[in-house]
Amino acid sequence: MSVRLKLTLSYAGFLMLAGVLLLVAVGVFLFQQGWLQTNESGAVRVTPGTLFVRGFAPTAAAVMGFLLLFGLLGGWVLAGRMLAPLDRVTHATRTAAAGSLSHRIRLPGRGDEFRELADAFDTMLARLEAHVAQQRRFAANASHELRTPLAISKALLDVAHADPGHDTGELVDRLRTVNTRAIDLTEALLLLSRADQRSFTREPVDLSLVAEEAAETLYPLAEKHGVALRTTGDIVSTSGSPALLLQLATNLVHNAIVHNVPERGTVRIHTGARPGAVTLTVENTGELLAPRLVATLTEPFQRGTERIHTDQAGVGLGLAIVRTITEAHGGTLTLAPRSAGGLRVTAEFPAAPGG
Repeated sequence: MSVRLKLTLSYAGFLMLAGVLLLVAVGVFLFQQGWLQTNESGAVRVTPGTLFVRGFAPTAAAVMGFLLLFGLLGGWVLAGRMLAPLDRVTHATRTAAAGSLSHRIRLPGRGDEFRELADAFDTMLARLEAHVAQQRRFAANASHELRTPLAISKALLDVAHADPGHDTGELVDRLRTVNTRAIDLTEALLLLSRADQRSFTREPVDLSLVAEEAAETLYPLAEKHGVALRTTGDIVSTSGSPALLLQLATNLVHNAIVHNVPERGTVRIHTGARPGAVTLTVENTGELLAPRLVATLTEPFQRGTERIHTDQAGVGLGLAIVRTITEAHGGTLTLAPRSAGGLRVTAEFPAAPGG
């Protein structure tokens, strides 16, 4: 049976039950008390049982028949009106299942349970539409980025094939560089997928030690670029994957070193605590960045400058990986341009229990 029919029968059943109880109560009262009939000689008491059978029982049967008919018709109409919002939700669900995620219910009326359901469904559709669009852009960009090193390798091999006397040493060096970049990109994609699936074991992690290790690892790169690294802050802990959080800090520091003022830049790494949360902030000097550009930097394969591949330019997934790792740990990532130039990135995580 449909839900509407079930509700109709329920309404009618409850109405019939209420009617039966009421009529039974009246019948019992009449049966015990009797009725008074008036004739020419005055008031005469009639036998209760005889009066119940002859007078009350047919009336009660008629009333019950009316209640049954009224309950069925009224219940069918009321159930239809109550379930009308569900029809819109069902239609929106089928539309979304067919591949159209732009449809919204936008249920009018007051904020009842159906309105909350419709609003929650609209919110889910909006997030799903944004996620699917992001995944499509990611797939397109990943295909483009992976195709580039393969195309370069093919071009180098074609040149070597056409000119057997070409210097093979130079060819091998260039192929090694291209192959290394393709491997780095593939590993970054795998790391991004792992963090997005949240397939890791959680344990207490000292963010201050993670920040120091990332700074120590990238100190030679900072020296090469003439960038000074400064690490400050408190001992703060969160719960998560040490390897992924180290990757997050390393990506942030690497990004701050590469996109900096040459020979006189600065990178500041700071760990701090807030009520119920801990933060890791990395800020660097550099070029002035527009807020609109900063808002897109966590998109995969987006860079703050032109898309020129240098030996330290990365694969365009650094901040995308940072955002994914942050969200996988229940945190939030905030990017803001510095007024003097450069970028400030803050990753906030829930504080470790007892930390």
